[in-house]
Amino acid sequence: MKFKPYPKYKASGVEWLGDVPHAWEIVPFKREIERNDGGAWGDEPDAETGTLTVVLRSTEQTADGQWNINDPAMRKLSNTELAGSLLAEGDLVVTKSSGSSLHIGKTTLVSADVAKLGCCYSNFMQRIRLRRSSVPKFVWYVMNNDISRSQFDLLSNSTTGLANLNSTMIGELKLSIPPVEEQSTIATFLDLETAKIDTLIAKQEKLIDLLKEKRQAVISHAVTKGLDPTVPMKPSGVEWLGDVPEHWIHRRIRFCASLNPSKSEISHLARNYEVSFLPMEAIGDDGKLRLDITKAISDVEYGYTYFRNGDITIAKITPCYENGKGGFMDGLTNGIGFGTTELIVVRPNSQTNGLFLKWLFESKLFRKIGEGYMYGAGGQKRVPDDFVRNFAISWPPLTEQQEIVAYLDKVTAKIDILIAKAQQAIALQKEHRTALISAAVTGKIDVRNIACKAVDKRSTQKFNKVQHANI
Repeated sequence: MKFKPYPKYKASGVEWLGDVPHAWEIVPFKREIERNDGGAWGDEPDAETGTLTVVLRSTEQTADGQWNINDPAMRKLSNTELAGSLLAEGDLVVTKSSGSSLHIGKTTLVSADVAKLGCCYSNFMQRIRLRRSSVPKFVWYVMNNDISRSQFDLLSNSTTGLANLNSTMIGELKLSIPPVEEQSTIATFLDLETAKIDTLIAKQEKLIDLLKEKRQAVISHAVTKGLDPTVPMKPSGVEWLGDVPEHWIHRRIRFCASLNPSKSEISHLARNYEVSFLPMEAIGDDGKLRLDITKAISDVEYGYTYFRNGDITIAKITPCYENGKGGFMDGLTNGIGFGTTELIVVRPNSQTNGLFLKWLFESKLFRKIGEGYMYGAGGQKRVPDDFVRNFAISWPPLTEQQEIVAYLDKVTAKIDILIAKAQQAIALQKEHRTALISAAVTGKIDVRNIACKAVDKRSTQKFNKVQHANI
């Protein structure tokens, strides 16, 4: 869709805004605000006094300004706190304290559904209640625009890495404001157009999920059933495994590989010997390795896990384990690498293909069973080494392992290309969405007639649908 500019512009006097439509005003945000209040956190639910109330937190605001309210906090608030921080439809809630530029200044709009919760908001957030001259949905689009968010990033002061905004800083945000009727028109246009874009994104995300499911199904079938559908089968004796090829041998991993090799095998190397260093973030969920960091052995020989080319690593801590972090070690500097102690290292023996092991460890069935063996409290659970060491499955002969590896390399590569294309499409749609919002709320495009036509078309379609139903 091509958009025309406004017929007449004027200089805004603000470098990053440039020219704005002639009828628009350049104002500090505080001019549009009726109330600008901090929140309340109250007391623990078991406190003797106070009213038990839902208190929303900044963690329930997404980076793009949506609500994600799944398990809100219940707090005891005094009558004063309750009266001062109760949210109403049309309020804007701003994250004013965060360690991330992605989250500082993120703004959510209180809808009728959120207001019905009778909720308040925490002290890490600021409530903005607008004057009648401003349309909340239009201002919400402005606040989550890159231009506004970058202002918040610059305005926020930093203490020990934590960025902070206050009511004064938020009020100093510079806005280009159209007449109130035009605000409603632009907000309506953006609602319609972003809904179309979001639908396209959702379709691509669903496609990615389906492709990932297919990828997992292909991997799991290949490593448990093989490639030949005509081969004679036998019961494995394991419920989740079912029938397996008759000639495959059931055995534990400890008979096919060793775990966590000793660093003593490289003790003869000089301490300044250069090796690869792989922190957890250098090991992708897709098994790909980022090998741009090297260190001397003396810097990593204590407190880190050792591996070499041909080894397979498995992340043992949640959520890295569930996400499939790990991979086949290859291309390491001088064939040696070190990484986090949260890795299990598996070294295949002469009758085991390391890449076959890699595919087995990547399979959903292996990951899912391992989750049941995790130990530890809270979000820091770990898969024990013994689970991997004693994991039992039917193994094909070495030559068949190699055939399965070649097949999975080929098939998954094709699926990965399709996933990458869908991800690229999503990225382009998100860029288009951001650019469209930015252009509309800064007056670079004139959407007034387009929005009116779209609303008229939607009203006509709704009327026709009702008439058809009546007939």
